[in-house]
Amino acid sequence: MKAAGSPGSIRRRLVAQLALVAAVLSVAFFFSLRVVAERATEATQDNILAASATSIADAVYSDAGEVRVEIPYSALSMLGAVSQDRVFYRVILDGQTLTGYNDLPIPQGRNVGRSAIFATNAYRDDTFRTVMVTRLFSTANQARTVQVVVAQTRLGLAAISARITTTATAIGVAFFLVATALSAFAAQNALSPLSRLAEAVAQRGPKDLRPVTAETPTELAPLVNGLNGFIARLGAALTRSEDLIVEAAHRVRTPLATVRTQAEVVHLQMEKPQNRQALRQMIRAVDESSRSAGQLLDHAMVTLRSDQLETEEIDPADLLRDTIERLSPTADLKDIAISLRLPTEKLRIQGDPILLQNAVRNILDNAIKYSPPDTQITVSLKGGSPCQLEFCDEGRGFEKVDIARLPDRFSRGSNAGDVVGSGLGLTIATDVALAHEGRLVIAENPEGGGACVSLYLPSF
Repeated sequence: MKAAGSPGSIRRRLVAQLALVAAVLSVAFFFSLRVVAERATEATQDNILAASATSIADAVYSDAGEVRVEIPYSALSMLGAVSQDRVFYRVILDGQTLTGYNDLPIPQGRNVGRSAIFATNAYRDDTFRTVMVTRLFSTANQARTVQVVVAQTRLGLAAISARITTTATAIGVAFFLVATALSAFAAQNALSPLSRLAEAVAQRGPKDLRPVTAETPTELAPLVNGLNGFIARLGAALTRSEDLIVEAAHRVRTPLATVRTQAEVVHLQMEKPQNRQALRQMIRAVDESSRSAGQLLDHAMVTLRSDQLETEEIDPADLLRDTIERLSPTADLKDIAISLRLPTEKLRIQGDPILLQNAVRNILDNAIKYSPPDTQITVSLKGGSPCQLEFCDEGRGFEKVDIARLPDRFSRGSNAGDVVGSGLGLTIATDVALAHEGRLVIAENPEGGGACVSLYLPSF
């Protein structure tokens, strides 16, 4: 689909311009060939006419003081051999017609020496090409002037001109087609470096911010340099954004934690029920704000790192152990037991450790948060391709109508209104799974009440 404001394909524009040049050259070639060929044809006819008139003039002789002429057969047959045109002649002696057609027009012009005079005249409702040759000779001691006029119709010349036009047209069209095909090939060949550059950039993933190193012509060097400069600035901007998110998470969570601690201290010292109730509401609001701010920053960090994963080889068993160790104090406050089931074989996955830890922590934190006291959470690692990280609790579970929309941002189950949450935990886990070419599956606990959330990741 052509982008808005786009001038269209460079290849099409280049081919169109080269085709236009080829068309102009074809037309110029057509007219040049036609003019040259017609002039050559006319010159050939004129030479034959002149040869015919000269042959007749050479046949004029004097007999006993009388001027006579015998028209040579070859003089007229050479004209008939060229075409089926009609031929007329006239021999004039001292201004009087000696033989031939008395009304045949005489070409007008200056006769220089023995040169012939040519003209195109209308005669007997047709157009003729006429030539006149003049000869001087003496008879009975008297100078005589003989003029020989030969005329030929132009039908043969017109037929030759038509054939020349047809041939020139065919050659011009063939030249245009060949030139257009060569123009398309030349445009394709000239733009192939640009196509290779575009393909090299298009094949890159969203996380690949390396400089472009494809070999390009000199004309594309400014484009490549500009693109590499943009990539460098983009990488620096993403790094600064990630650093800002990490710093912001620390800056936001620490003051909120301090406020919550102070509120709990004051809550213990309050005697009036209404004041204690107000403080409990404030503590809940601080918890909601702290959790929402933290998960918003976590989600932003996941989004940024997903574009440029820093992958390494990870043992998923170690990842689960570390996460359970971090969240065990929270589970202990509710007397929730966390059990870990590991396979006998050692598994390996390739991924970003920060993102995977974030995803696992959010899933386990949700399980603890929505589980009632004195229950158990089972964390299982199952081998295969892909491997499965499964978290099953004995909590309130999910409503069937909620499961499809739970991975959406800020979506919470219809039965979770009394629990502090932001609706981003499963969204973060889903984004991390997709960034690692895996998936997140939400289902009911098959062993009873509660929920099971499974994170599938490619293994090797």
